[in-house]
Amino acid sequence: MNILFAAAEANPFIKTGGLADVIGALPAALKKEKCDVRVVMPNYKSISESVRNQATLVTVIQVQIGWRSQYCGIKQFKQDGITFYLLDNEYYFGRDGVYGYGDDAERFAFFSRAVLDILPAVDFQPDIIHSHDWHTGMIPLLLKAQYHSVPFYSNIRTVFTIHNLLYQGTFPYSVLWSLFGLDDRYFHAEGVEYYGNVSYMKAGIVFADRVTTVSPTYAEEIKMPYYGYGLDGLLRSLGGKLRGIVNGIDTKSYNPATDPYLSSHYRSGTSKRLENKKALQEELGLPVDPKVPVISMVTRLVESKGLDLITRVLDELLYYDNVQFVLLGTGESAYEDWFREAVYRHPSNLAAEIRFSEGVARRMYAGSDMFLMPSKFEPCGISQLLALRYGSIPIVRETGGLNDTVHSYNEMTGEGTGFTFHSYNAHDMLYTIRRALSFYHQPKHWKQVMKNAMGGDYSWQTSAREYMDVYREAQQ
Repeated sequence: MNILFAAAEANPFIKTGGLADVIGALPAALKKEKCDVRVVMPNYKSISESVRNQATLVTVIQVQIGWRSQYCGIKQFKQDGITFYLLDNEYYFGRDGVYGYGDDAERFAFFSRAVLDILPAVDFQPDIIHSHDWHTGMIPLLLKAQYHSVPFYSNIRTVFTIHNLLYQGTFPYSVLWSLFGLDDRYFHAEGVEYYGNVSYMKAGIVFADRVTTVSPTYAEEIKMPYYGYGLDGLLRSLGGKLRGIVNGIDTKSYNPATDPYLSSHYRSGTSKRLENKKALQEELGLPVDPKVPVISMVTRLVESKGLDLITRVLDELLYYDNVQFVLLGTGESAYEDWFREAVYRHPSNLAAEIRFSEGVARRMYAGSDMFLMPSKFEPCGISQLLALRYGSIPIVRETGGLNDTVHSYNEMTGEGTGFTFHSYNAHDMLYTIRRALSFYHQPKHWKQVMKNAMGGDYSWQTSAREYMDVYREAQQ
């Protein structure tokens, strides 16, 4: 089966969030299922110079955007056996950032049409175009409205994946005809219309042959008004067309037995892992004491990650419980400032790194005893999977992918991989943290929960087989 992934970002080329991790890892897993998988993405200025220089120019085409004909250079780069097409246009993508520009509607209209236009030029005829998030949501509509009558495209089917429904790519009505050349037959409640505007996300949901999202629980949550952002009715109407598939992680890259960022390698919760804990305490300027439990967070500092719960009870936790708390991340200035100030109140048991560092992140996974993730909503989440892989026991709220991947420890049966709470409530979270701490001081139970956590299969291969089922369904 030939599959083309269309996405706005991919690891290791450019990354702003979990979408890039999926695009960087899932194609390799699908390749093991005997698929020819290729990826198309913009050739951003901020992609590393070495990649941009090594990418070879395949050909140049013109892409029609409204009345304008725009240059599109097709560059090819191979990464771990996967072919990546980097679409080059300096006007749209020769900028320092990725998103957040006033002309994003036009930039990703160009990208969406270019994804379809390049296929004959690169001599690749996919069975499935798999579009990801709002940036590529118009591809299924364009394919059905303007390309399916052309023999080359007539048998191509589409799958659209919602990574985060919060970001919908909503733009004025005029983009429908000015950028895509589409008329009003598509502008209605069952089409792309969204409160008087055009939603690229909604276009993907309505016109793709199959729709997926990144966890079974999130697939159910987005059918409710609180999580649905005005699309819950549409999503409820999809029935079997919508399916939730949990993300995996790149277990080759994220492997505590070989990770180059770690001072000591390990395969289980052994003394080698304890050496990473001591190294982390020393690196972050905390008292080196292997008996003191270390709780970590690697997160964007935004409300949706549960930061309001943290700021409500962290002082209480650090005053009354013998713990160390370490945090890595950037985000909203109010949260950044709160943690900077909190370090002055708790200099001996709080370390806040207001930045991002891949090396520090991995050392936190390897050196902390517990990993806190109290998200308000979490479509899937990668961090809790990395924590499980490295043996940092997750403490999570039961939402989205957190609910699907972390199962509360049961001391009677010895089953479970972490500790969970349901209500979005600071003291429910604090109670659950203290429950985890009580088991930390019971070595028999703690060894069991660590064994459970580190023994799980968090690879992409199981998810890849589920995607294969979706692709076959889309072709029927």
